[in-house]
Amino acid sequence: MRKVVIISLLLVSISNLLAASISKTKELILIDGMANEKIWKTQQWHAIDQAIIGELPVSSDFSGRYKLVWDKQFLYILAEITDDKLFDAHPNPVDAYWDDDCLEIFIDEDASGGNHQFNFNAFAYHLALDNQVVDIGEKDSSGNPEFLVLNNHAKNRWTRSQLDPTKIIWEVALAVYDDQFQSPSSGKKNEPVQLKSGKEMGFMMAYCDNDGSANRESFIGSKDIDAVNGDKNRGYIDASVFGKIKLVD
Repeated sequence: MRKVVIISLLLVSISNLLAASISKTKELILIDGMANEKIWKTQQWHAIDQAIIGELPVSSDFSGRYKLVWDKQFLYILAEITDDKLFDAHPNPVDAYWDDDCLEIFIDEDASGGNHQFNFNAFAYHLALDNQVVDIGEKDSSGNPEFLVLNNHAKNRWTRSQLDPTKIIWEVALAVYDDQFQSPSSGKKNEPVQLKSGKEMGFMMAYCDNDGSANRESFIGSKDIDAVNGDKNRGYIDASVFGKIKLVD
């Protein structure tokens, strides 16, 4: 029995190191929250089912999964989220956005891993229910982090399922930026990278679920994260905890 457990753990570790293959789309993806494109029907679902903060909710409270495709301009994400109570208490997009219901996309353009908490080695985009896109930037001269509204990084829209009103379909066209990105306040004209077959990137999805509390009740991700001093909430700090994806034709 012990050998079986050890082999199972090794297989899980190996699978975590392998990059998931993501197909290229020749079909135009319309970001309308409808997911009517034919290519979505042919792609594999990936689960958002790992508790990072709090307990894993029952499926009627929250469940999530996603698909990915790409072209040279964008990484496209289709997320299917079941959430029985959508909650958005903070109209200011940079005010405690992590305590509202939101979709999170973690991406590391060159899959280099490492710290990205107050730099642009990787990104942790929070997509709010009003489609605002926010991430933490560098610290200012006073040591305070800059909260950045980056709506041009991720065009996104969601709609409710006609069959199940607790289910939302969320489509995203994500422009991918490398670690040369600088805060918009710098005046630099940042350009996203062009994607190509064979490219590997760090990637993880997550969702903040709050049913009406002062703070989010659950934070659920697509990848199991090893705790540091009991804390699994490492994605906004360390890109090494992301999974990996590989773009293929």
